Amino acid sequence: MSAEREAAEVATVEAAAEAGPAEAAGDAQPPAASEGAAAAASAPPLRFLVLTGFGGYDKVGDRVMVLVRCGMWQEEVTVLSAQTFLMPEAMTFEEAAALLVNYITAYMVLFDFGHLRPGHSVLVHMAAGGVGIAALQLCRTVENVTVFGTASASKHEILKENGVTHPIDYHTTDYVEAVKKISPKGVDIVMDPLGGADTTKGYNLLKPMGKLITYGMANLMTGPKRNLMALARTWWNQFSVTALQLLPANRAVCGYHLGYLDDEVELVSGVVSRLVALYNQGHIKPHIDSVWPFEKVADAMKQMQEKKNVGKILLVPGAEKEN
Repeated sequence: MSAEREAAEVATVEAAAEAGPAEAAGDAQPPAASEGAAAAASAPPLRFLVLTGFGGYDKVGDRVMVLVRCGMWQEEVTVLSAQTFLMPEAMTFEEAAALLVNYITAYMVLFDFGHLRPGHSVLVHMAAGGVGIAALQLCRTVENVTVFGTASASKHEILKENGVTHPIDYHTTDYVEAVKKISPKGVDIVMDPLGGADTTKGYNLLKPMGKLITYGMANLMTGPKRNLMALARTWWNQFSVTALQLLPANRAVCGYHLGYLDDEVELVSGVVSRLVALYNQGHIKPHIDSVWPFEKVADAMKQMQEKKNVGKILLVPGAEKEN
């Protein structure tokens, strides 16, 4: 959001502590607020914020980031105060919009599930995407971490700038062979947003005590139109493993979905606090690929579907910005 919008008028609706979410918000409550209503239980008093664009207020004058599962593609939304986090003074609204989902995901995958430590090696798929760039920057906060990152060759320079040790062009190179050529035993952590056969490849690339964390099914998306054959192929090739197979392998497989942590307010808030500290220390900085007005949502989606982006693609209300 531009600096001109930072002073946008915002209405705050106070609700009595005993009122339910629907009663408190009345007709102004969108579906997104009801989906996250359980999160308000540990954040008294119950209060809803009507936010304009990316900027909102806990009290008049405060700028906040908002974390909700859906419903943000509009000029005004109603969210629970528990879903808002104060922005650092130096942070722009664009950076705030790009921080929460991508960096929370990357942080929890790497540290909460992956237990990233000095000397570890990590395979990051879709390394030039929003979560990918976040993961690269977070890996740099730990000493001597080797990062393998898959992306188109045109994006390799920026990957190196963000900490990739070994960029791999998945269009022309078998990434399994590329990793094993450098690290015959494999890697300690595989970040898997792909699904299908790539999950199996990632599991087989793990060192003893290694961890594969799956957090997406990007292989289901093959273009702007639904491809039923691709869907069926990905589903058929989906990875499956039993406890008896895991025992001798000494490996772990984890599943992560931020959208299903709505009730874990304290857990997520703790991660956000650590991310804000890293931002203030200059260790992380969201990379914005492009900013699009709502009227050009189709163009923004095409940019992502054609995998042309490096970092986060944003939608904003108002006039188009130069990208």
